[in-house]
Amino acid sequence: MCTRPLASYLSILHVFLLLLVTHWDVPAVLAAGGKWELLLPSIGISSMHMQLLQNDKVIMFDRTDFGKSNISLPDGQCRTDPNFGPSGDCSAHSVEYDIATNSIRSLMVLTNVWCSSGAVMEDGTLVQTGGTAEGERAIRIFNPCSDNACDWQETPDGLLRSRWYSTNHLLPDGRQIILGGRGQFNFEFHPKVPSADQVYGLRFLEETNDPNIENNLYPFVFLNQDGNLFIFANNRAILFNYITRVIVKTYPEIPGGDPRSYPSTGSAVLLPLKMQGATQILAAEVLVCGGAPKGSYVNALNNNFVGALDTCARININDRDPKWILEKMPLARVMGDMVLLPDGNVLLINGGSAGAAGWELGRDPVLTPCMYRPDNLIGSRFEVQNPTNIPRMYHSTASLLRDGRVIVGGSNPHNLYSFTGVLFPTELSLEAFSPPYLEPESARLRPEIVSPASGTNIGYGRNVQLRFSVSGSVNANSVKVTMLAPPFNTHSFSMGQRLLVLRTGNLRRALLSNAYIITVTIPQSTNLAPSGYYLMFVVNQGIPSEGIWVKLQ
Repeated sequence: MCTRPLASYLSILHVFLLLLVTHWDVPAVLAAGGKWELLLPSIGISSMHMQLLQNDKVIMFDRTDFGKSNISLPDGQCRTDPNFGPSGDCSAHSVEYDIATNSIRSLMVLTNVWCSSGAVMEDGTLVQTGGTAEGERAIRIFNPCSDNACDWQETPDGLLRSRWYSTNHLLPDGRQIILGGRGQFNFEFHPKVPSADQVYGLRFLEETNDPNIENNLYPFVFLNQDGNLFIFANNRAILFNYITRVIVKTYPEIPGGDPRSYPSTGSAVLLPLKMQGATQILAAEVLVCGGAPKGSYVNALNNNFVGALDTCARININDRDPKWILEKMPLARVMGDMVLLPDGNVLLINGGSAGAAGWELGRDPVLTPCMYRPDNLIGSRFEVQNPTNIPRMYHSTASLLRDGRVIVGGSNPHNLYSFTGVLFPTELSLEAFSPPYLEPESARLRPEIVSPASGTNIGYGRNVQLRFSVSGSVNANSVKVTMLAPPFNTHSFSMGQRLLVLRTGNLRRALLSNAYIITVTIPQSTNLAPSGYYLMFVVNQGIPSEGIWVKLQ
């Protein structure tokens, strides 16, 4: 299950001992599932940041001051950089991965994107912000194309403040909010409105800041159904009206008080929003998993690597009296990623089981992903998956693809590219994890969406007919339709990740054999689903189709 066999056996023993004591905190299911495949042994860079775009290509980049990468810029281009001498840096620090051809194209990023943030606008354009040095106030635009002619377009001073370790989120009005960052207890918007270009203070970020180690960087941000933002930093959370700049609700501290955000890096998701029509959802729940106990970062700086947190905390953010409920994971995890899957489950992947985020500060890679099934009873939600053999430590990434696989890259806990003589060498490879729903024995249950065609525009509040085929059996009571907003992933947080379970009408057979029609109701409000590109899936008996791209407008 992990790199230390004895630790794995002790972890399993610990699970069964817990079973004798209490039922609610047991990571119940230990059966392994899923399959790993190596996509490319090297993409030339170490994927620190990752975004799937609507042309089925994935943009990845690391930082411009890692040293020369292992892939050249196209057409003999070079980037002016005094650190590389008169000829500059002719290596790439960003690439575009083509899923269909399993190939890489190098891209030219000029300013330093180290520990930056981003989100996709409603027109499908990736807006990427901040970084360090000459990139700390930069805005970079990537407009996807089909002819390999597109590349980064940069505005060095597009931001009003330096944004390093900040968080972006697409808003209901089509703007992005860019929140926080090192030494920045404030937020701003993109695009700018000339008459209102300014920075707005957020005292909550200052209150959650530890002067020595911060622990409030890359805050977890989610859009609630009422249009307010749930913001989590360190071990606390608020519901914030970014328009009136008023804190609407203050949530209790996570039990135990341990930090969960960078550099005590846990991860978080907004659990799938189950639609009860076009305007209402069943609940809005946030799940925060892993992280590092208090003092772990300072201890790691002194070569004392404290074990990571082995708990998740879950809260219904719209309860009148919201409370965190703790659950125990099968494996402790810091620097892990949480990926929403089309069937509504959550994949916990990557990271280590000791230390903290930062150069050389993590230990004991967790090679084993875990599945979290939010609809199961507490005590039976976790399921251990099959392990990889590639450690994915600090600066790793993960993202869902349209075919249901999870792409995994990165891992470079060093100040430069370091391939030898280090505990965890710089990792340039790209892998894919196939969850159990992609196992061959489930193929007959896997739907195939016939219509609408991928790329179709759909309107708010509409009823849309989905036609799909299944070669095997269909259980009308277990067919659902989900819609995912692909996120921007970096530093164990997927910004803007959002999955809706749409309200469906009666399922009926079409005239063709093994063909079916189901009507789904599209959300009516941009608070529930901001305008933009989504992946839509049909799920039959827990087995999702390949997704189709739809543009909600």
